[in-house]
Amino acid sequence: MQVNIPLRQLVDNSYDIPLDPLPKLHFETKVAIVTNTTVSKLHLEYLLSKVSAKELHVVTLRDGEEYKNQESIDEILESLFEDRFNRKSMLIAFGGGVIGDMTGFASSIYQRGIDFIQIPTTLLSQVDASVGGKTGMNNKYGKNLVGAFHQPRAVFADPCLLMTLPEKEYISALSEVIKYGIIMDRGFFCFLEKNIKSIKSREMKVMEEVVKKCLQLKAEVVMKDELESGLRAILNLGHTFGHAYEALSEYKGLSHGYAVGNGIIIAARISTLKGLLSKQNLLRIENVFYDLGFSSVFPPKDFKRFFAIMSNDKKSLKGKNRFILPDGIGKTVITEDVSAKEIKQIFRLD
Repeated sequence: MQVNIPLRQLVDNSYDIPLDPLPKLHFETKVAIVTNTTVSKLHLEYLLSKVSAKELHVVTLRDGEEYKNQESIDEILESLFEDRFNRKSMLIAFGGGVIGDMTGFASSIYQRGIDFIQIPTTLLSQVDASVGGKTGMNNKYGKNLVGAFHQPRAVFADPCLLMTLPEKEYISALSEVIKYGIIMDRGFFCFLEKNIKSIKSREMKVMEEVVKKCLQLKAEVVMKDELESGLRAILNLGHTFGHAYEALSEYKGLSHGYAVGNGIIIAARISTLKGLLSKQNLLRIENVFYDLGFSSVFPPKDFKRFFAIMSNDKKSLKGKNRFILPDGIGKTVITEDVSAKEIKQIFRLD
């Protein structure tokens, strides 16, 4: 005996991403803008001039990866309950990847899910974090281990917002841009090599092309594997190592971009060690990072804990670490065949 529950249905989660100055937006419902102290000072007045709603509220969180935690999620949720938001209400994530991830996660669990939109204010969030529906927070076991897939209703990538980014934050975010060329598009990697000076100086036309290309490449992957059951894992090139670096630093003093940049170089060196990547292409990858001002890879202070953190990574399967490695430039492989000894060899710890 059985009872069939026929719940199969098609849900269209599609959305466009305008790469233009933010248009006027009006909502016939309650809306809460979730931002942080830094973005609020720089851009909140601009956003408020563009957004109107039946009721408009602002939730301002502390700025920093160390605040991507349950306490901040509770702060968002409590504000929604206090202001009597309902299932027709909406959130606006106005900030970088941290704000986008937490706002998306809060919207996914408030009354079992309400809509949100992304207005990313950093390069990293415009080219990567704001697209694809990954939401979450950090805890003591690692980065983004608590979260949900919850697609935004819309994303608005206003290139003008990138002009106020601090130099260090802007440069570090370019690691996610370089990633796309390495994993998917050799021609795009060559474009980055040729235009590195223009990219570094934030020439608007070049940056618009960079953001557009990254979004197209990410959309191509997300469309094929929305819930990261296979292909989408390639977008995490360098992240297994990068997240371990961030956790060791307790999310203080080391930006996500710089951690991932180091992780990509480590992955590239392992690929060369395994014969997947030529020494010439390894140098090309390293030189792009060094030309932007990234420092050479440094070994973790506590390798045993570093390796243990990687074992908690979301890409681990059946207790085994899975690593994304460059297979030349423009392709990747996903493998479990990377040992602690090989990683130590890269760090010259043996």
